[in-house]
Amino acid sequence: MTMKHEAPVERRDFPMQRLDADLTIVGGGMSGVCCAITAARAGAKVVLLQDRPVLGGNGSSEVRLWVLGATSHMNSNNRWAREGGVIDELLVENMYRNPEGNPLIFDTVLLEKVIEESNITLLLNTAVFEANKGQDDLISSVRAFCSQNATMYEVHAPLFCDASGDGTLAFLAGAAFRMGAESREEFGEEFAPTEEYGSLLGHSLYFYSKDVGRPVRFVPPSYALDDITQIPRFRSFNSKEYGCRLWWIEYGGRLDTVHDTERIKWELWKVVYGVWNHIKNSGEFPEAETLTLEWVGQIPGKRESRRFEGPYMLTQQDIIEQRRHDDDVAFGGWSIDLHPADGVFSEHPGCNQWHSRGIYGIPYRCLYSRNVPNLFLAGRIISASHVAFGSSRVMATCAHGAQAVGMAAALCAQQHLLPADLGAPEQMQHLQRELLKRGQHIPRQCLDDPDDLANLASISASSQLHLSALPPDGPMLPLTQSWAQLLPVDKGVVPTVSFTVDVAAPTTLRLELRTSNRPDNHTPDVVLDTLDLRLVTGQQQHITARFQAQIDEPRYVFYCLIHNEHVAVRTSELRVTGLLSVVHRRSQVPPEDIGVEGFEFWVPQRRPDGRNFAITISPPIRLFTSENVYNGVDRPTAGPNAWVAAVNDPQPTLTLNWQEPQTIARLDLAFDTDFDHAMESVLMGHPEYTIPFCVSHYRVCNAAEQMVAEEHDNYQTHNTLHFDPPIVTDRLSIHALATHGAAPPAIFGVRCYGAE
Repeated sequence: MTMKHEAPVERRDFPMQRLDADLTIVGGGMSGVCCAITAARAGAKVVLLQDRPVLGGNGSSEVRLWVLGATSHMNSNNRWAREGGVIDELLVENMYRNPEGNPLIFDTVLLEKVIEESNITLLLNTAVFEANKGQDDLISSVRAFCSQNATMYEVHAPLFCDASGDGTLAFLAGAAFRMGAESREEFGEEFAPTEEYGSLLGHSLYFYSKDVGRPVRFVPPSYALDDITQIPRFRSFNSKEYGCRLWWIEYGGRLDTVHDTERIKWELWKVVYGVWNHIKNSGEFPEAETLTLEWVGQIPGKRESRRFEGPYMLTQQDIIEQRRHDDDVAFGGWSIDLHPADGVFSEHPGCNQWHSRGIYGIPYRCLYSRNVPNLFLAGRIISASHVAFGSSRVMATCAHGAQAVGMAAALCAQQHLLPADLGAPEQMQHLQRELLKRGQHIPRQCLDDPDDLANLASISASSQLHLSALPPDGPMLPLTQSWAQLLPVDKGVVPTVSFTVDVAAPTTLRLELRTSNRPDNHTPDVVLDTLDLRLVTGQQQHITARFQAQIDEPRYVFYCLIHNEHVAVRTSELRVTGLLSVVHRRSQVPPEDIGVEGFEFWVPQRRPDGRNFAITISPPIRLFTSENVYNGVDRPTAGPNAWVAAVNDPQPTLTLNWQEPQTIARLDLAFDTDFDHAMESVLMGHPEYTIPFCVSHYRVCNAAEQMVAEEHDNYQTHNTLHFDPPIVTDRLSIHALATHGAAPPAIFGVRCYGAE
């Protein structure tokens, strides 16, 4: 560039660029990212404004909190509850590339997925500071400034979404909001906090340490907290924990969590450097001699600030009672997780987490403003009470709801509608159908798509699993805790199940048959039958659980082996879609006056542990049929919902036959990437980079057995195959040639579409 010279003038303005879009999204956290990708793939032109240099918000390398939602670290009874759609795609992709949980790699996954979408214009380091309105209180445009290129932007659109966390756009646009906790009386929420506990959750700021293999000294900055005993839980600090495992380094719940953020950040810096000084220099942690402070967060992770009002406000009762709404478009399942306002300086426990018995629906009416007609709400600012927010605020739940916003915005743009217009029954059914087609899970909803040509076909399979046994090829598992095998059953008398046990001394082993209060819950809170078996000393004994209970509708049941120190049970190395063993970890025993139910938690172990039990089953379980790929549910719920091939099938194949040739332009396939695995995005790491249940190699052939598509290294949940030109055939066969592990191939869904 040649030298530029300008004479002095009275003043200058930054250059201004005008952008036009169908949807403008403010905020590039997990919610904004998933909203933008969903809308863009549905055909909407999107401008995504992010005031930070990276995407991901609290999940980015700037904050480094793991992305979690209804799976709750696999420590609740929410089985197969990982969120679907784009957020699932991102987490699966991250685990494939980044099983170590490096937050910098997760940044690249998010950035790549966004810039690959030609319908998205991404503006990083660009902060919105003004909202302009036109007629009927509609937002007409926003103005923003990019600090890196010194450029102003004016973005025009008929639809806007605030996914900023603090509700920057919604605040500027005059949307009704709340800040702080409601009283018990307003919504009848018995868990509403007292004034002493506080009405806001604070911010957190994390640090990472690193062992450099030689002594490293640490001289604290002058502003570091010098009296660690000011923190009531200071004895919990140690040299091994770092990052978001120290989520309870929290502060700010007594302040304005929007406008006092810089003040809060400085207090958190004081705490972090004081904690590290304690670890390095107190003499209590000699193992920390070779540790250095590798990273400290520069911006705090925010939990709570403004919540904006929609036509409906999610409450505690929606979560605990798992209420169904006609306009449910997403789901949650994290505990109601409220923290004391004094955070790290509080005498209270760092959190109070109370779970429901299963996942709950989030209605569409929570996702748009009640008084700004063209404003969608996404992320932690959705319409929820403070108590319900305690559950709905976590990132994967926020992202799942934001996907519903992205699809709703695309539909509104196509039909020139406003957000509230989609509340009409036909429009809502259309929205729900489009979400389900893209992998979004909505509780108690199944996809019924009149455009799906697969509905016109008859289906057959080379084999299907008739589950009569799981081989005894795994290690023995001592019953130091109570364990259960979770099995899907049909209506009628439950199957008889036999186990192989070693018995160290004569004893009586109790067996219980349990199920859940709802067919699609997995909390074993209903005891159907019990058996007490007298056992003698000896190895490789076979014991039989022959229960007489009747099941009124398909559901999962738990064959429970109650804790007995004299007994060990043989396990199996065979893993099968829709099967799990679970262990009784703890019980939820809430106070009587907080409106929460008590029950036990029976949870799985993570791979490579978490084996099924070696069992024989009579009569065999025949619920893994090819017809499952038609039922519109792409994960286990009240049943496995999958076609699973027989273990010994040499070439597992699904075949669709039509009475006359069909023109097929697109084929959608849904595979099993284990929705029970939490897939935390950072820090924890994972023992594998692909899921053993997932079909890795498959081939699609037409009626002439000509191959029309092949995938050699699939690891994603949903695959979409486009045929250009479309294929014309009266038969389509899908050959599932390999999985990523020893599990037999499984497919949840097969859908076919003509040219659009």
